[in-house]
Amino acid sequence: MNKNTPHVIIIGGGFAGLWAARALAKTAVNITLIDRENHHLFQPLLYQVATAGLSSPDIAAPLRHILRDQKNVTVRLAEATAIDANAKTILLNEGEKSESIAFDYLLVASGSTHAYFGNDHWAAHAPGLKTLNDALSIRRRLLMAFENAEAAASDEEREAWLNFAVVGGGPTGVELAGTLAEIARHTLAKEFRNFNPHDAKVRLIEAGSRVLPSFPDSLTDKAKASLEKLGVEVLCGKPVTDIQALGYTRDGTFTPCHTVLWAAGVAASPLGKMLGAPTDRAGRVLVSPDLSIPNHPDVFVGGDLASVTQDGKSVPGVAPAAKQMGNHIARAIIDRIAGKTSTAFIHKDYGNMATIGRMSAVVDLKGFKLSGALAWWFWLAAHIFFLIGFRNRLAVLINWGSAYLTFQRHARIILRRDNHHEI
Repeated sequence: MNKNTPHVIIIGGGFAGLWAARALAKTAVNITLIDRENHHLFQPLLYQVATAGLSSPDIAAPLRHILRDQKNVTVRLAEATAIDANAKTILLNEGEKSESIAFDYLLVASGSTHAYFGNDHWAAHAPGLKTLNDALSIRRRLLMAFENAEAAASDEEREAWLNFAVVGGGPTGVELAGTLAEIARHTLAKEFRNFNPHDAKVRLIEAGSRVLPSFPDSLTDKAKASLEKLGVEVLCGKPVTDIQALGYTRDGTFTPCHTVLWAAGVAASPLGKMLGAPTDRAGRVLVSPDLSIPNHPDVFVGGDLASVTQDGKSVPGVAPAAKQMGNHIARAIIDRIAGKTSTAFIHKDYGNMATIGRMSAVVDLKGFKLSGALAWWFWLAAHIFFLIGFRNRLAVLINWGSAYLTFQRHARIILRRDNHHEI
């Protein structure tokens, strides 16, 4: 590493961090990309791993492999535990070893985690979905619920195992609920002897007045109708007030349910608060127009960790926005090095999409609305296109093609029992 070359540290190998690193490929800088995991994850398809439709390598790729031809990048498998914006240093933890590293420019894009609105004890009983570990844990819980139903000693015990609740009616919640209903009604048909998987009850619980609140009313109505056609019970207007190992409480009523999944809220990575910049209620950093932090033009924040308002609305924490932030921050760093003034970040909103089940999705592209089978094909093509790497695209295409023809999900291996969840 040339000591006279500006050193750029990027914390987080998600969409914002990776796109920033790539955009700096032809710039005379030394880049250190730091992540706690060794892979980049295509989060929009994470629910497919959780519901046994895809395996982990289908939606993830090693960061070192992705950046293998970019000579100005060094990848570090480590965790950033402290940031000193004034001294321009970060503290890394690599197992038993700690190291302080200096930077000239810093991008913090460490993402977000689950938020339980002050009820963190719910996490043990209602896991969220942010990482591959989360997806594998949820997949194990879902599959073990049916196994435990087969072995249940009473109808009451079996019913509790066959009750599934997804809390949160955003895209992740809708996708989880719809896919879970398809698993019960199609994938597992004829596989159990003591019960019919079709009898499983899947409930989608949304505290607001409707599911997919970021979509137009007409599309949310169609999404709700599609979910109900699959057999999902959609419950809106009242939140869950308690979650325990044996079930959940809503509207004063306790429902026995051993499998509750959380898709209702997110909180920013704790690294944001280490920067000394103001944050919003979710812990996201209130950045300057160019995505730097106040009083530190050489420190940037991107992705889910950045709180950006445009045209009176918050920029959503989705992959396209994170990619745009990564590219913008790379350009801002190039401008800083050249002694130029960086420009303000402008988010280009390309719309929203969510899949509900087989041949059913909703798509809103700047007011151009699609639903049903056509939207599903559009959703499928878009996700195949945005996956990283030919191998990932081919694997996902083959798995989806097989699932479409056979209704089967072939990533249904239970690696080990989740003892914590065995009641």
